[in-house]
Amino acid sequence: MDAENGEGQVQVHLKTKQEHYAVPDVPYAIDGTVTTAELNTFVNALLKQKDGSSSSDTDFDFLVFDEYLRGRLCDHLREKAISFEDAIEIEYVERFPAPEPQDCLLHDDWVSAVKASGKWILSGCYDNTLNLWTNKGKHILTIPGHTAPIKAVDWISLDEETGRFVSTSQDQTAMLWQWSVASNSVECVSVCKGHERGVDSVSVSPDGQRFATGAWDTMLKVWSAEVDDAVEGTSKRMKESGVRTPKMTLQGHRESISAVQWMDASTLLTGSWDHTLKVWDLSLEGIKTEISTNKSIFDASYSRLNRLILTASADKNLRLYDARTNQGSVVRNTYLGHNAWVQSVMWSNTEEFLFVSGAYDNQNKLWDCRSPKAPLYDLLGHGDKVLDIDWSNPKYIVSGGADNTVRVFKSRKALTEDMETK
Repeated sequence: MDAENGEGQVQVHLKTKQEHYAVPDVPYAIDGTVTTAELNTFVNALLKQKDGSSSSDTDFDFLVFDEYLRGRLCDHLREKAISFEDAIEIEYVERFPAPEPQDCLLHDDWVSAVKASGKWILSGCYDNTLNLWTNKGKHILTIPGHTAPIKAVDWISLDEETGRFVSTSQDQTAMLWQWSVASNSVECVSVCKGHERGVDSVSVSPDGQRFATGAWDTMLKVWSAEVDDAVEGTSKRMKESGVRTPKMTLQGHRESISAVQWMDASTLLTGSWDHTLKVWDLSLEGIKTEISTNKSIFDASYSRLNRLILTASADKNLRLYDARTNQGSVVRNTYLGHNAWVQSVMWSNTEEFLFVSGAYDNQNKLWDCRSPKAPLYDLLGHGDKVLDIDWSNPKYIVSGGADNTVRVFKSRKALTEDMETK
C-alpha cells in the first residue's frame, strides 16, 4: 500500500519564516499517516539535534498548501488532490497561545456593545446606559443619556487626560461624549439626529475626525466627530441644544445596515440584512463595489493587514471575501464551528491571520483564517448568547452578552508581558 491509502512515505521540506526555529533545508521522508502531534515531535527533535540543547518543546502548527493540517497528512493531500509522489512543502509556525480568561464585568442588563482602548473598556447595555471599566475589572462610571437600548460604541480618541467616544441606540440617535479622566466626569457633546429608525452600527474614521453610522432605516450617514464642529445649515437653536446633523447621507441598501467600518480615509464598508456588502467611495458619494452574498449579514470586519472581509450570518458560519478581485462575491473560505447565529466578528489589528467571533451558542472563538475546519480555541465563559466581541486592544479580547456580563481574555501580548514581569 502507498501513502495515498494512508501508508508508505511522503517526501517533505520543512520551512518556517521564524528563523530561530529553522531546521536543515533537506528533504525528509515521513509516514503518510503523520499528524500534527507527530510532526511537532519530529521538528522539536530536529531543533534539539541542531542546537545540541535539551530545552522544552515548542508547540507548532503546520501549513500544507496554505491551510492548517488538522488530521492525517495523507488525508489532507488527498482532499487537495495533490500527488503523493511530489515533494511536499510544509510550513510550520509557533502556535498562538490560548487566551486566558481574566475578568467578568457584571452589568444590570444585556451587554450589546463593547470596545476596548488602552486600559479602558467601554460597554453599552439594554438598560440604555454606557459603562466605563478598567481592563482589570474595576467599574469607573455609569453614563445615562440614551432612551432606548444601546447597539454600538466606538472610541474617537483617548489620552491620559481625556477620552472621547460615540454611542448609537435604538432611540434613533448617536451621541458624542467627552470624558475627563481626572475628574471622572462625562459630558454629552452632541446628540446626532437624522436616522428615522434604530442605529445599529458605528465606526470612527482612522483620523478621528468623522464617524459613520448604519441604521434600520437602510441609510448610511457620515458625521463630524469634532467637538466644536458647527455644521453648515444647522439652525442656531439646534447648535445651542447640541443637536448635530449628518454631513453626508448615502442610500443603497434595502434593509438594515448591520455593520459599518472605515477601510481607509475615504472608503467605507457596510454589511446589511439585504444579503450584500457594499464598499462606498466618499469622495464620489457612491458605491464603489458590491458583493452579493446568499445570507443576511449581521456583522462584517475588514482587515487592513490582509485586505480581506469576514462576515457573520444566521446560518452559523463565517465567510471570507476579497473585494479586490473581479470575483468579489465568490466565497474564499467558510469557517465552521459555531452551532447558532453568529452575531459578531472582528479581525485582529496586529495578527494578520487571526480573528475572533461571538455567537448565540454562548461561545467566543479564536480563528486563524488558514484553518477553516475548526477554530484555534473556544473562549468559554458566557452563560447566554454573545452580542458583541472586540479585539481593538491587542492585549485583550473582550465580549458582551445576554448574561449581563463583559468577559475579558488576555491575548498573547498581555501574556508575554506578564511573563516578562515575573
